[in-house]
Amino acid sequence: MRQMIYAITLAAAAAVPMAMAGPAVAQQQSRPALTDMSDAERERLRTEIRAYLLENPEVLFEAIQILEARRDATRRNQDAKTIAEKADAIFNDGVSWVGGNPDGDVTVVEFSDYRCGYCKKAHPEIQALVESDPNVRLVVKEFPILGPDSVAAARMALAALQLDPDRFGALNDALMSFEGGLTEATAYQIAAHAGYDIPALKEAAASDAVSQAVAANYALARDLGLEGTPAFIIGNQIVRGYIPLEQMQAAVEQTRAAMN
Repeated sequence: MRQMIYAITLAAAAAVPMAMAGPAVAQQQSRPALTDMSDAERERLRTEIRAYLLENPEVLFEAIQILEARRDATRRNQDAKTIAEKADAIFNDGVSWVGGNPDGDVTVVEFSDYRCGYCKKAHPEIQALVESDPNVRLVVKEFPILGPDSVAAARMALAALQLDPDRFGALNDALMSFEGGLTEATAYQIAAHAGYDIPALKEAAASDAVSQAVAANYALARDLGLEGTPAFIIGNQIVRGYIPLEQMQAAVEQTRAAMN
């Protein structure tokens, strides 16, 4: 915050004297540029700026709000551009699990880790979203970032999806609903309970195809600027972090309205 305030103060240096000068515009325009000032002139300007900011401290916070709004707008625009460029990899990679309505008009893409507490918190919200809106298409991207057990669970999940996609929805739900620290051994126990053949599952999890799928998700997350889980893509916007059901629904409706 202090660095931001300092930067804004410097940026405002040329404008503040003008604001204080009032009608003396001609005189203000004749002042030397900041780079041409003598040490004495520069010190007087600093004194004027300091006095003005002390009398009007709200100016700094107004400037910070404007700066943050501009940064947010820039990021949203960049996100939309990247989503458009990476649309096939995001929405139709042919590897990730597709839930909800496969023909839904709005797609929600989730990047998640089975060991992520906020992913687990978001899971029932996502289920409620899909159940309450029959036109939502859900795409789940395995994005294991919380250590070797996360990677093992993600590889197992991708293998399970390849071997028996019809069981995957229940498996995903069981993994996300598991309470406690999920380990590789526990993940395979959950898969066995879901009806998967464990030797076949372990063989598929070690395959090059699964390695390529995990690597592709890492690369895609990097391109999208994702550094944590959960993360969601809804329409042309990226939501970084957990959001409650109401915000998900609002984002879906906003996307749907923009399509019409």
